[in-house]
Amino acid sequence: MCIRDRDIHIVPDFEPEIEYNMEQTLHDIAREMTPEEDATDDQDAQQSMTELQDWDEEPLENTAKHPFRWKFIVLILVLAVVAVVCTGFGISYSHYHSAEYQIKSAREYVASGEYDPAITCYERALEIDPENITLKFELADIYFQKNNKMEYEYLLREIVADAAATSEQLESAYGKLIAIYAAREDYKTINDLLLNCGNVNIMSKYQSYMAMEPEFSLQEGYYTSIQPLKLTTFGSGKIYYTTDETEPGEHSLLYTAPILLESGDYCIKAVYINENGISSPVVTKNYHIEIEELSAPEVTAVSGDYEFPINIEVTDGYDVYYTTDGSDPTQNSTVYNGPIPMPLGKSVFRFIRIAEGRKSEIVEKSYNLVMNTEFMPEDAVTKVVNYAIESGKITEASGSFDESAAAYLYQYQYVTNINKIDDFYVVAEIYRGEDGTVTKTGNLFAVNAYTRELYKLQTDESGRHYTLGDRLDI
Repeated sequence: MCIRDRDIHIVPDFEPEIEYNMEQTLHDIAREMTPEEDATDDQDAQQSMTELQDWDEEPLENTAKHPFRWKFIVLILVLAVVAVVCTGFGISYSHYHSAEYQIKSAREYVASGEYDPAITCYERALEIDPENITLKFELADIYFQKNNKMEYEYLLREIVADAAATSEQLESAYGKLIAIYAAREDYKTINDLLLNCGNVNIMSKYQSYMAMEPEFSLQEGYYTSIQPLKLTTFGSGKIYYTTDETEPGEHSLLYTAPILLESGDYCIKAVYINENGISSPVVTKNYHIEIEELSAPEVTAVSGDYEFPINIEVTDGYDVYYTTDGSDPTQNSTVYNGPIPMPLGKSVFRFIRIAEGRKSEIVEKSYNLVMNTEFMPEDAVTKVVNYAIESGKITEASGSFDESAAAYLYQYQYVTNINKIDDFYVVAEIYRGEDGTVTKTGNLFAVNAYTRELYKLQTDESGRHYTLGDRLDI
């Protein structure tokens, strides 16, 4: 006997042994109808049975002759019926309250394709053992076979909400539910389901369906330095944001790199949109950036025209960056690490100090160096090349020294005053290997910008200060 949720039908389940007991009881009753003294006589017993069968046809006077026998027969019949009913009810009661019996019956029904009675038995088993998640799965599978999607989904929802469910059971239930909603293209429901899941493994497995709100790397508030704001989320979709208090969407700025928050007030709104077009809740954060100004670099060489080379220096030159192409310097620009020889001709230097996310104002200097000499840098390079040929280091002006592709090359670096002696063009020696790689050899030459004298150039341990070495006569 099984039970449904709403309709309870108690039907005794008579077993073969019960039927046998009933037949035996009736046989015993027939024997009791014979007087005690003739109980062993089969013929008399048969006669008594005949009398029992025809009792309703016997005249009343015959009944009156044996009142005790009549009462005794009735009593025996009542007791027999009661015994049979009680036995059957006892067995049925036992089966009704046995989860094991109900499960066994349900599975037998399923094996024979009888889904309705199987459902009844499973439901009764769950009444007895409501914590049995395995039974819920088996019952859900039957509803799936019957194409009862509502009951199927309801049971799976019960499983995912059950705190006693194992990881394997949860993964299975979530997988079946997601399959239902994905078939309907109901991605919002999938997203809501996963957001309330709380299981990292399941969320990771189905992250393509999720739309979790973006996480901000910075807490709202007041900052005294430039702040890089990073936006992250769980999934492989895209983050869109705005900085003008408008609602973000696919039409907004696409987040690809940290947002640099400089001086001012910012209202950053961000939304995550997954691959299925489902949007997360919009996250809004406000920031106030008030940067303490850094002192601008102080450059010793003032802008103007020059007839002799000088070094461009920055006092307190820590955290200073500069450019020479007219662009604004950043932390990716050239780092100032010592005096810079002023280039020949026109030049523009732009300096900035950057420290702890803060920036100073940009300092720009313009120079025009025109020396009073007809001896130019290219002439100085030619002089060094001729020296290398005469000394046997190279065989021709191209820098080759054998039949290979390797060569020694000579390049002009800058003009500078050395030891307050005079102005010199500095030429560096470079080695080009057969594979085309180029490296500096460390050999430097100084050519006097006025007398054209050639010297070997030496540096101190810092590599910043030069001294003249031997004169190289050619």
